[in-house]
Amino acid sequence: MKIAFVGKGGSGKTTLSSLFIRHLAAVRVPVVAVDADINQHLGPALGLTEDEAAALPALGAHLPQIKEYLRGANPRIASAEAMIKTTPPGSGSRLLRLTEDDDPVHTACARTVALDDGAVRLMVTGPFSESDLGVACYHSKVGAVELYLNHLVDGRDDYLVVDMTAGSDSFASGMFTRFDVTFLVAEPTRKGVAVYRQYRDYARDFGVALAVIGNKVQGEDDLAFLRAEVGDDLLVTVGHSDWVRAMEKGRPPRFELLEEANRCALRTLHERADAAYERRDWARYTRQMAHFHRKNAESWGNARTGADLAAQIDPGFVLGETALGGPAAQDGARPAVSAQPA
Repeated sequence: MKIAFVGKGGSGKTTLSSLFIRHLAAVRVPVVAVDADINQHLGPALGLTEDEAAALPALGAHLPQIKEYLRGANPRIASAEAMIKTTPPGSGSRLLRLTEDDDPVHTACARTVALDDGAVRLMVTGPFSESDLGVACYHSKVGAVELYLNHLVDGRDDYLVVDMTAGSDSFASGMFTRFDVTFLVAEPTRKGVAVYRQYRDYARDFGVALAVIGNKVQGEDDLAFLRAEVGDDLLVTVGHSDWVRAMEKGRPPRFELLEEANRCALRTLHERADAAYERRDWARYTRQMAHFHRKNAESWGNARTGADLAAQIDPGFVLGETALGGPAAQDGARPAVSAQPA
C-alpha cells in the first residue's frame, strides 16, 4: 500500500504521518517511510536526534546509482543518463519490493528506526542545502522518490508512507497519482482548506483517492467549518494532544499512551487505506506513469537528453505482481549502490 500525507505548511502533516507510521509499526505492519518534504522533519518526529537525522543517506545523492540499478537489462533505456524522474519500468527493468531489504536501493538508502513497539525503515530525499541555492530545484531531489515509486511492486500487507512536500508542489510531477490513498491534513481555516480545494481539483481527473484529516480541531465550530468546506472527504479530526506536545519537546511517552481518540483516528486511517486495495488498478497506474513521462519528455526531457524519451515506454508492460516473475530485472545480478554519496 502506498500512502501520501499532504497539506499546507504548518498544518501538522509530518506529525500526523509520523503517528500513522508509529501505529503501523505497533500493529506489526511492515512499513517503509519516506521523507520527501523540503523540510526534513520526519526523522526527528520518529524519535531521531537532529544529528542522527542529518546522518541519514540521501536518496537524491544516490540517484545515478539508483537509475543504473533500476534500468537493469531494459533494452528501451540506452543508459542511466537517459533516465529521468518519470522513466517507467519495462521488460528487463529491475523492480523493488517493500518486504525485501537486500536490494541495493534499500541497502544504501534505508535505515531502521527503532520505535517503542516495532521498527520502521526510513529513507529521506536529503535537505535543500546551501550549495543548492540559486542553482538547483528541490524537485530534482524528489525525482529519486518518483523513480522508486515507478518501480515498486507493493502488496496489501506492507506499507509505504510518504511525507510529501507542503502545498501543491507535488503537482510538478506525476507523483500525486502514485498512491492508493492521499491523506490531506487541513486546519479549520480558510488557508487550511484552500490547499484541499487545489488538490481536489487537480486530482479529480486522475482518480486520486483523497481523504481529509481535520487537524487542530478545538470544538464544534471548527468541526462545522470543516464539514461545510470539505464535505464527505472529511474522514477524521484530531484535536489537542498532550502526547504530541511531549513528542515535539523530544520527550514522547510510550506510544500506547497516545490519547484513545487519536488512536481511534489512526485506526480509521488504517481501515481506509486497507479498503483502497480493493480498488487498485495496476493497468491504470501504468498508463498514468506513461502519460506523465510523455509530458515530461516533451516539456524538457527530450531536450536535456537529446533523445526521444517516449520510446522508453514499453506498451506491453503492466506493473504489478505478474511483472515480478520474468525479466532479467530480477535475475540476481545486482550492481551495488554505493553507501556513500555520489
